[in-house]
Amino acid sequence: QVQLVESGGGLVQAGGSLRLSCAASGRTLVSYAMGWFRQAPGNEREFVGGTNWRNSITYYSDSVKGRFTISRDNAKNTVYLQMNSLKPEDTAVYYCAAKQGSAASLKGGAPDYWGQGTQVTVSP
Repeated sequence: QVQLVESGGGLVQAGGSLRLSCAASGRTLVSYAMGWFRQAPGNEREFVGGTNWRNSITYYSDSVKGRFTISRDNAKNTVYLQMNSLKPEDTAVYYCAAKQGSAASLKGGAPDYWGQGTQVTVSP
């Protein structure tokens, strides 16, 4: 079993930055990809980005590419989502996710584990 706990959400003005953290615990994560999804009101949950635990291969959705960066600290079992140049359309609940396998498989959907979510609100 894997437990994921997010932190770092909040309210920011357009153009600003936030960094989300996801602390993972419960088992070794060397075979798991970690990443982020988001869900805005009335929308389906969508993939934001993901990274392999073993190496630095990372995927991003087109809507955040060039603005968001995923990084990880293996010693702390923590994954980060650095969000820059935020836009009002980035407003959503952001969920940390883990899936056994590659980041490509995480991008394909159906994570094995979810965090509880953290709200990010970007004002105009």
